[in-house]
Amino acid sequence: MSKPKKSMLLLLAGMLVVLSACSEANTAKESPKASTAATQTAGAQTAAAGPFTKSEKPITIKIGKDVDAADKSLPAGDSPESNQYTRYIKDNLNIDTKIVWQAASGKDYDQKVNLSIASNDLPDALVVKDTQFRQMVKSGQLADLTEVYNKYASPALKSIVDSTKGLALKSVTVDGKMYALPNVTTESDMVHMMWIRKDWLDKLGLQPPKTMDELEKVAKAFVEQDPDGNGKADTIGISGPQLGGLLNADFINPNNNNYGFDPIFASYHSYPGFWLKGADGKTTYGSLQPETKQALSKLRDLYSKGLIDKEMTIRKDAQELIKNGTSGIYFGLWWAGGYGPLADAIKNNPKANWQAYAAPLDVNGEFTPHMGNPTNQYLVVRKGYEHPEAAIQMENLLLRDESKFDVKVAIGNYPLRIVYAPMDEMDVTYKMMKEVLAGTKKPEDMDLPGYKLLKSDAEKVKKVKLEPYDKYDIQYWDPNADLGTWKRMYSTLVGISALQLPYKKTYSVTYSQTKTMESRWSALDKLEKETFLKIIMGAAPLESFDKFVEDWKKQGGDQIISEIEANLK
Repeated sequence: MSKPKKSMLLLLAGMLVVLSACSEANTAKESPKASTAATQTAGAQTAAAGPFTKSEKPITIKIGKDVDAADKSLPAGDSPESNQYTRYIKDNLNIDTKIVWQAASGKDYDQKVNLSIASNDLPDALVVKDTQFRQMVKSGQLADLTEVYNKYASPALKSIVDSTKGLALKSVTVDGKMYALPNVTTESDMVHMMWIRKDWLDKLGLQPPKTMDELEKVAKAFVEQDPDGNGKADTIGISGPQLGGLLNADFINPNNNNYGFDPIFASYHSYPGFWLKGADGKTTYGSLQPETKQALSKLRDLYSKGLIDKEMTIRKDAQELIKNGTSGIYFGLWWAGGYGPLADAIKNNPKANWQAYAAPLDVNGEFTPHMGNPTNQYLVVRKGYEHPEAAIQMENLLLRDESKFDVKVAIGNYPLRIVYAPMDEMDVTYKMMKEVLAGTKKPEDMDLPGYKLLKSDAEKVKKVKLEPYDKYDIQYWDPNADLGTWKRMYSTLVGISALQLPYKKTYSVTYSQTKTMESRWSALDKLEKETFLKIIMGAAPLESFDKFVEDWKKQGGDQIISEIEANLK
């Protein structure tokens, strides 16, 4: 090294020492934006010292926000940017949340996120999907959260992440660096089940269907035997997905496919959209299997007989038929009851007795659902943002204090909310509520770390659950006593009770995308969805399934399977 260069380096080193000393002497001055490491150090110096410590100076975090167009829960004068949640964050952490853009939940929000990624114009923080997360990492847009997570994530949050036995952290770690905060969903959030009008069953002298044959017979009776007693042929057997909805979940979106046909597919051991291990031990794609063709054939038959809603995938809102008392069966998760359309359904008809069942079963009498990834949401922070710890502190706060909020205001209004739940959260909640109702446990016994609503649930359950406490039909509930509590407790005691029997779980080999998927998956996915929908609705012959399999393989599918195999080695 030449002497001038060496002298210059020494001079710069001296200047840095002076600047560092000045910074410590005058904390009012903020460090300039520089490298990611420097930015995070600056944030640590000026922000809170731990998971819940309130910052001495106001911190502003600019976010993109998904908004549920159907949500009417915000009081007059409140908004997605100013509500009980944002005010609580401000009061407890001194963090101001500013929404720089918002979009309707679902496709609109995804498109807005994709546009932000493509234009490299990101808010300070966002909640994104796996594919979006990986694109952002590839583009170098995200802050390394490794040190921030270690320092600022609360013990409760870390324990929930650790409950996945490394899966959650693995999903956000690239080259040894943590580029997002992973959420963790309770295992119950992965299982789709059947919700059915038990009062219709009782009126027609029928039992809850267990097999596909029984399901078809019940759906036929619901259509033909006037179960609502109005003298009109206006009832529908089985609801289907709405406009923009999915026939089935897939490895990218494995959870939350309410009103799809996942349990029907699974009863045939068909798992379209999921990557499976074949009999030869090699990876294959569930949508290509003969079991999927068999399931499509059955759905086609049900549709042609008028047992499935004729306007499925065209109807704007699948909940409409359930709310107005027209439909008798739909498929969804445990919370798709009370948290779904049933509050309006029983408001319109207090005798509408919707109950949940793990059905239909396979030929061996087993319930065989597909399962999701414990992580399906990613809280990311843009590279260069001065206070990455703010996003993590906001999650700590919600996890600790969610039970303190007015449950009538939808939790989706919490900024940057991602789901955090121990894998067994709802099973524990169900069992503890049964003990509280039986008198063997008291609310004060329910203060378990990480189970954020358990104590609150125990304190409120008897407000809405009427005696006898071991019967869950609608007449043994009082939703008017506390509608918010009823939604949660009805979903828990009715929905989770359906999952208390052993069931056989099928996981996807992977929940991530490969290189070829980046350029080919959109077209392959479109081919699959259009083919399956046409087959079910009779717009294409069942034999078109075989042509789909050939085309899918030729158009990049085989290459994707090879890449998955290579990644697994």
